[in-house]
Amino acid sequence: MSAELTSLADVLDAAIVIIHDLDGRIFQWTSGCERLYGYSREEAMGRRVHELLDTRYPVPRAQVIATLAERGAWQGELDHRAKDGSKLSIQSLWVMRRSAGGETVAVLQNNHDISGLKRTQAELGEREAHLTSILATVPEAMIVTDEQGRITSFSSGASALFGYCPEEMIGRDIKVLMPQPYRAEHDAYMSNYARTGEARIIGYGRLVQAVTKDGKVLPVELAIGEARANGRRIFTAFIRDLSSRQKMEQELRQSQKMEAIGQLTGGVAHDFNNILTAIIANLELLQPMLRDPDHQDLAKEAQGAAQDGAKLAAQLLAFARRQPLNPAPTDVGRLVSGFSALLRRTLGEAIELRLSASGDAHLAVVDSAQLQNAVLNLAINARDAMPRGGQLAIDIAHVRLDADYAQMYPEVRTGRYVLITVTDTGTGMPEEVRRKAFEPFFTTKPVGAGTGLGLSMVYGFVKQSGGHIQIYSEPGSGTSVRIYLPQAESVAAEDQHAADAPKPELPRGSETILLVEDDPRLRRVLSRRLRSLGYEVLEADSGPAAITHLAARPEIALVFTDMVMPGGMTGLELAQAALTMKPAVKILFTSGYAEPAIARLGHKAGAWLKKPYTADELAAKVREVLHEGAG
Repeated sequence: MSAELTSLADVLDAAIVIIHDLDGRIFQWTSGCERLYGYSREEAMGRRVHELLDTRYPVPRAQVIATLAERGAWQGELDHRAKDGSKLSIQSLWVMRRSAGGETVAVLQNNHDISGLKRTQAELGEREAHLTSILATVPEAMIVTDEQGRITSFSSGASALFGYCPEEMIGRDIKVLMPQPYRAEHDAYMSNYARTGEARIIGYGRLVQAVTKDGKVLPVELAIGEARANGRRIFTAFIRDLSSRQKMEQELRQSQKMEAIGQLTGGVAHDFNNILTAIIANLELLQPMLRDPDHQDLAKEAQGAAQDGAKLAAQLLAFARRQPLNPAPTDVGRLVSGFSALLRRTLGEAIELRLSASGDAHLAVVDSAQLQNAVLNLAINARDAMPRGGQLAIDIAHVRLDADYAQMYPEVRTGRYVLITVTDTGTGMPEEVRRKAFEPFFTTKPVGAGTGLGLSMVYGFVKQSGGHIQIYSEPGSGTSVRIYLPQAESVAAEDQHAADAPKPELPRGSETILLVEDDPRLRRVLSRRLRSLGYEVLEADSGPAAITHLAARPEIALVFTDMVMPGGMTGLELAQAALTMKPAVKILFTSGYAEPAIARLGHKAGAWLKKPYTADELAAKVREVLHEGAG
């Protein structure tokens, strides 16, 4: 090596400089190299640098030498390994030194350790990838803007919410996402904030509105944070779509409203049933005493009116979900098809009826008669919405309601359902009418043309059956009512066409009956009726009073009790106490409500008689229960 290169190496001794020939044989090894690589000058001299440092090139070494020979210099990144085995990232500049005759004298390699920089870059890349993955999966939209409101970052959540791709939004003004009046107020607000520091949104959450690419206005929750970089403000906005939450809240409020109305309606109907039962019983007792045919006709008219009142009470109880049901495994498709002729006659010739069922047997555990009434009610409503004719479609299918659907409707349980969709091509409903459609006595028909109980009865029946019902309607686009009934598990549908048993003559008996009824007027009527059938009757106005009779009178064969009574003891609790005291005693329940809890006693312990009932229904049921006891 020439004295000139040696002198140059001495000047650069503190630097990381290696002088070698084209084969890599080391001529000069500075103290800077000793500090970085851990090899002393004596260990390095005469060794090939790429072997000593286990060099990894970005391209083949031959290509590096070729570039060096052609251009006189080469620059790039190398990987070296120090004496202790640690890996080093090196930024290297190679310069060729030629003799006067053009021959290569040596290669001066000037190295810079960039290991720390590479580690920092790797960490930053990892953090950036982590942040990118977070922003790509976070459900809220995230938008970053500069001081002028220009968008510098637009997350995938923002793209999903607003309908713009990031490339469309970078550089655009944030105001494009604001409807009025927010758009007009934005510049003045930001100017005031820059001047005074008064923050109305920044650092706080706020409910505002945003507009999507297709012009849809959304309710959103907006939270904005502020940061400074290079003396400039950066604003980061997180935006949460509240459309689904508001819809859920509306549905929950509506559900709570309907539940409250149902409680009130059920209570009124229950008391009304007691009154009607007393009226019907007194009229039945009075009619045989009347000799004048006109008087008998008047009594019959009164009985007919009372029966009409009973039907009205049944409709109210249906809405309140307290009507007694007789659920059984039912093939819904076969049931609806079975009375399609009745539906066609009801609809008239101007309306086309279309029935369809997809899938296998559509089994649901429902009261088939009530389901028929529900579908018939919907068909009548559809007919009235199509005065000039149209089409009514009834589709039956299997569906599964998942967790996402249940989040929209909190009262719905996930699972498999039989879906009955009744769709018409009628006038449709505006939103304010659709929201009230299930409320009792609400109707858009003229006075005298409708009671407003049809849809409310359907609503109550579906809810009591463990199902779900929804109305979809728009003015001019028709109406679709969807009834979801829980699907039956592996049961065969019972015969829907079993013949009704003939009504028996009024049977009589001589057993002792304990009558438990809190309404004194109804209790007197029932006591007289039972005595007229030959029974001995003991009366009690509450559960505790009935317990006293049971303790004193062991001959009691039947407890005939109302389900809902004051005094802190229900009919079910009385029955349980009576069976404990006297296991052989028979129980007959009555109420206008449906009480599924009765089933827990078993069919041998208790029977059921729905209010209001006639004399023959009472006589037959009492004799039936006592006869089972005798058998």
